[in-house]
Amino acid sequence: MMSGRLMKEYRELQKEASQCSDPDIVLTPSENNFTSWRGRIKGPAGTPFENGHFMLDIMIPSSYPMSPPNIRFATKIFHPNVHAKTGEICLDILKTAWSPAWTLQSTCRAIIVLLSHPEADSPLNCDAGNLIRAGDARGFGSVARMYTMLYASK
Repeated sequence: MMSGRLMKEYRELQKEASQCSDPDIVLTPSENNFTSWRGRIKGPAGTPFENGHFMLDIMIPSSYPMSPPNIRFATKIFHPNVHAKTGEICLDILKTAWSPAWTLQSTCRAIIVLLSHPEADSPLNCDAGNLIRAGDARGFGSVARMYTMLYASK
């Protein structure tokens, strides 16, 4: 059973899709289960993730929107705030800073912003974090671009 809030978000997403208003984010619920969604986000321009299309697995808890969705990258990505094996995302709004004001779409937008502005001080991927903390932006960018090419190209 889908909550009224989730139904409202779903209708809003359908309306926006028909108007093609946000080409960077596509969200679709599973066919028969509105607690499981698939997201696709486009890598932001000017980053090593540019031209990449990254799939997200989104699980909606029964307490949503009072509790955050559980969102993980299904596409392999090299980023300090994304766990290399599990796809777990280290982002405050997915944990302690969650507010019911966030929607699935605005949360995906925040993940896109995180791709542009990695936080290397609390990495889930230490290799990516260490490259950035060591000032090796070129090395980080090179590996991140390679991952994007290998795993996130259309």
